[in-house]
Amino acid sequence: MSKFAQYPDTFDELKEQVRKAGLLKRVPVRGSLEMIAILLSVIAALATAALWNPILLGLFLTLLFTRSVFVSHDILHTQYFKNKALSKKLSYPFSALILSNSSSWWDYKHNVNHHTYCNIVEKDADIRALDGAFTPNKGNRPLLKKYKHLIFWGAMFFMFPAFIAQSYKFVITRKLWGEFALMLFHWPLIWGTLIYQIGALDTLIVALTLNFVLSPWLAFGFITNHLGCETFNEEEAKNFSWMELQMRGSRSLKGGFLVHWFYGGLNTQIEHHLFPKAPRFNLLKVQKMTKEFAKKYNIPYFETTPIMAYIQINEALKEY
Repeated sequence: MSKFAQYPDTFDELKEQVRKAGLLKRVPVRGSLEMIAILLSVIAALATAALWNPILLGLFLTLLFTRSVFVSHDILHTQYFKNKALSKKLSYPFSALILSNSSSWWDYKHNVNHHTYCNIVEKDADIRALDGAFTPNKGNRPLLKKYKHLIFWGAMFFMFPAFIAQSYKFVITRKLWGEFALMLFHWPLIWGTLIYQIGALDTLIVALTLNFVLSPWLAFGFITNHLGCETFNEEEAKNFSWMELQMRGSRSLKGGFLVHWFYGGLNTQIEHHLFPKAPRFNLLKVQKMTKEFAKKYNIPYFETTPIMAYIQINEALKEY
């Protein structure tokens, strides 16, 4: 991405518009309904597992696991409930139990580091993938140069187990034994139940189906957010306002309700970074206001189609 002129510091005006429209209000009822629907659906899927074709069961669980990722993300941003401690506790059924993923790891990696230091090379680990391939500080490894496309795009199919591995490393290093116990309980709760219900072979089919659909679903969603966008060093970023840092380092995707559902609201990435506590259900409306605001002040707004986003990411990868 080319370097833009510095953005005008007019974020307070946009924030006031969004607030007056009621789009920053938390949604405890709507959020709770989605949470309950997911939990009941998981219970129903496990209870009726013997009635399913294992591939179809894997696909249905993929849907539920994906929604659990998005709901956990939203809860940890306090989009449903204002109380941070309560929100973290409510995230555990979706992160630790359903996914065997750590809320503490995600909160630290995503909320604390990534959102605060969006696309700042020294701080934001999300953009340092593949030996800094998407930053100015690119490495120089011959093996990566030769197989970079195979390694990067192939890794998209293993994101879910990578998340689990990073989660376990984080909770063990930080000695978060309560959360560690909940994450371990995932295995007998989900997979032990399935083995009891449908046997080991069909459970393996469910697991493989789930991983090789869930991993790319999440991965191909997450990479569109910031890879191939502008990156900055710490000194550069000190001169940016909040709005400039978030808008220059983020990419939003074109598309309506279906795109919004598929990407779990992360398609409105600029708006999510400007207003991380704005409920996912409101972000398309926030996007409309943000685009109009950007047009009014002649502020560059980085938006493209999902396909073009992947092309841009691949072009950036070529530069390694």
